[in-house]
Amino acid sequence: MPPRLRLRSLAQLADLQLQRPAYTCGRCQYATAVATTPASSDTQFQSSIPPVSRYPAVQPPSHRSPLQRKSQLLRSYVSLLQTTPLIVLFQHSNLKAAEWVGIRRELRSALRKIDEQLAKQGTPPEDLIADYIKFEVIKTNIFEPALRVAEYFNPGELAPQSIDGSDPALTHALSEAAYRVASEHKGEHPLTPVLAGAVAILTFPAVSPVHLKTAFSVLSPKAPTFPAPTRRAAPSYYDPPVQDGLKKLLILGARIDGQIFDSEGTRWVGSIEGGIGGLRAQLVALLQGFGVGLTSTLESASRSLWFTMESRRNMLEEEEKPKDENKQ
Repeated sequence: MPPRLRLRSLAQLADLQLQRPAYTCGRCQYATAVATTPASSDTQFQSSIPPVSRYPAVQPPSHRSPLQRKSQLLRSYVSLLQTTPLIVLFQHSNLKAAEWVGIRRELRSALRKIDEQLAKQGTPPEDLIADYIKFEVIKTNIFEPALRVAEYFNPGELAPQSIDGSDPALTHALSEAAYRVASEHKGEHPLTPVLAGAVAILTFPAVSPVHLKTAFSVLSPKAPTFPAPTRRAAPSYYDPPVQDGLKKLLILGARIDGQIFDSEGTRWVGSIEGGIGGLRAQLVALLQGFGVGLTSTLESASRSLWFTMESRRNMLEEEEKPKDENKQ
């Protein structure tokens, strides 16, 4: 039978090392203390291990599978809504490929002409946005949830315990928290009723009434504010595919700087003369008119009070005059 080996615990070994006597050198007769290091505790051992992430940094967990095309389309729509200040919605009805090609061609040509005119007037290059204006068809069943995520989901307002798991970094558009917030506001957004059927969006990287007016003149002409291009200026605009396609477009509304406008309100923004400068001038004139009206209202109250007191004083003076004459 093999001999049994008695193994000691780490605590017993540490006690033995502490009780070891000092070593004395036989040649130099100097005593040297033996350096001993106590064993690490379980808490120190566990704290020294770096935490292991439960998921890859480039692929956090999400409510919707990122491998699906619908998930990536939702992410692209949320990003578009968060970064685009001006979006105009159109209803289209069975437009053919040739009609789409012709409409986009005429829209791009008209917008580039406006950029050329603005460049000659000294407009800064960052305000020349014709090449960044897009007209595309959307999937309404994906765009509507993306709209609710962009409008109502604010990760900064969420409590730490309400975020997926315990990681505050899981606040992307496909997360469980985003899905939960969007579900709570289902059917509440003002654009939800119009996001049904065939819808296309016209996106602008900046709020530019000049470019919006040009786009309306091409896509939805309405004299005299939005006149259509003349045959001499744009003969291809009157090609049958283009005209047939324009008859199938209808303005539904717009989302401008987070505010919802109907078709008439959208046309009003496009009808502002002078672009953003004209809008600022109208705002200043409105504020000045409001100030003048407020001043006149306050003055009228004090003026009416003065007239009342003055008329009463005159009446009292007239009543006292006969008494004075009788006394004389």
